[in-house]
Amino acid sequence: MRAFLLVAASVVAAAAGHASAAGIDLTKPYGNKSGCINSNGQQVYAEDMLLLTDKEFITVASACTFIGKQAQADGSLVLKAQCQAEGEEGQSPIQFTVKRSARNAKKLVIADEDGALYGEVSRCR
Repeated sequence: MRAFLLVAASVVAAAAGHASAAGIDLTKPYGNKSGCINSNGQQVYAEDMLLLTDKEFITVASACTFIGKQAQADGSLVLKAQCQAEGEEGQSPIQFTVKRSARNAKKLVIADEDGALYGEVSRCR
């Protein structure tokens, strides 16, 4: 009986984790103004560019490809990536956290594993 309760509790916890991440849908790109312009295939240079898709995170100085995604109990999404910085050879592993903005639920906030904020992005049109 105790084993059954443990299994049932873990199934409920896993389902809750997936349900909370369902609110962060990256099937359509998110970005700031210059990031969304670049999502349409244009190559516009802007110091503040941020573009987040279901496969990658691109800034003016780096390009990161996601190798893992994990929904968190608080509704955030942890993205593990391999990133290449402009002017450097090779890739480095980096982890990002994406969560809803406290100021505007339609926007997402992107931070690195140290908590440094990259900024807020909105769904591109």
